[in-house]
Amino acid sequence: MAEHLGRYTLRTAPGVFPVGRDSLLLGQFATVRPGWRVWDLGCGGGLLLLLLAQRAEGLELRGAELAPAAAELARENLRANGLTGEILTGDLTALPLPPGGADLAVSNPPYFQPGRGESGGPARCGETLSLPALCAAAARVVRPGGRFALCGRPERLADLLEETRRAGLEPKRLQLACHDRYHPPFLTLLECVRGGRPGLEVPAPILTEEREERS
Repeated sequence: MAEHLGRYTLRTAPGVFPVGRDSLLLGQFATVRPGWRVWDLGCGGGLLLLLLAQRAEGLELRGAELAPAAAELARENLRANGLTGEILTGDLTALPLPPGGADLAVSNPPYFQPGRGESGGPARCGETLSLPALCAAAARVVRPGGRFALCGRPERLADLLEETRRAGLEPKRLQLACHDRYHPPFLTLLECVRGGRPGLEVPAPILTEEREERS
């Protein structure tokens, strides 16, 4: 199966997380500039890398993925769209991630604490990748002043802020996403700067259904 993403096409496969609204929103939320060196930590089939490559030319694309089948699919998706990049396969806590070279790291990580991943099974809870381990990996790969953008459940916002700050990633921009103005948020989008000064920008929430009606 293939999903069309503007000028790029994402091939999906059974057992690899499909295109989701959370990744689509994160791909638009993260700050990216032409020529930036970008890492996707837990890249799945490469969706976020394609979304970011659509927004800025000349990106250096790299990803890390635990599941071998998903990692190979990410490589195939880059090749099929005429993009070059490197995808590492393995656990983020064990991979030899190069230090301090990235301008941006992104991640759509497991949402739930261990034992609470009922909405997505074990792959969507911290048994596969803990939030502290993810933040430590992001702090390793991004340069001082580089950015880390991720998404998560609103009920875990306190954890996101605590763990990013603990890793030396200062929260700088936070936006919530809601289906409409009558329902509570379903997604938190957070962007941090490694070694940044305190000061958090909080734009108005994204109303996804109203956005779709206008488009």
